[in-house]
Amino acid sequence: MVRDLSEDEQPRERLMRFGTESLTDAELLAILVRTGSRKMNVIDTCRTMLQHFGGLHKLVRKNWRELRIIEGIADVKAITLEAAFELSRRLQSGSGNGKPLFFKTPDDVSSYFGPRLRDLQTEQFLVVFMNAAKAVTGHQIISKGGKTATVVDPAEVMRQAIMNEANSIIIVHNHPSANRRASRADIAITKKLMEAGDMLDIKVDDHIIIAGYDYLSMRSEGLMG
Repeated sequence: MVRDLSEDEQPRERLMRFGTESLTDAELLAILVRTGSRKMNVIDTCRTMLQHFGGLHKLVRKNWRELRIIEGIADVKAITLEAAFELSRRLQSGSGNGKPLFFKTPDDVSSYFGPRLRDLQTEQFLVVFMNAAKAVTGHQIISKGGKTATVVDPAEVMRQAIMNEANSIIIVHNHPSANRRASRADIAITKKLMEAGDMLDIKVDDHIIIAGYDYLSMRSEGLMG
């Protein structure tokens, strides 16, 4: 049991004495999980969880149902972890502060959506809606695909833009391969969306590709005409 460890080995005591930087990923998780199973104490349970999912970056993308596969991680613990992971993503993206959100540069878009998309194993394609003042009014996932592509219907994109009363939109999708290069399909769908937007007076401001911790702005790269 963790209580049988010396104080210098117990995660909470180590945090109080030495700070969060002194703790391993497993020890930080152990503070949230609190208890282990009959076979393993909480630290070993968290080490097993990290090993099973391939490290912290992949672990944080799992939902509470997936986390329950680990012995000693029941519903309450799994939900606690998923909530903590989501709070971390919101802090990284700067959301949840109650202030109007503006994307003034491609960096702003990457900073907001990077934490949400960079670790996904499949492509997600979403649209950001903006009003006449360029304030973000919301975003919508349009499609989810495989590891290399996702199917996007321009009519559905524009339908969502109209429903959200958008004056302009930004397209965002991720490359699970972490390759930031725009594919032919990326360029083709962007062209179709721009043509559809021109007909409806809804401007496509940019198409941002999230590639791991890097990104590409198709507007900045001159790929949008």
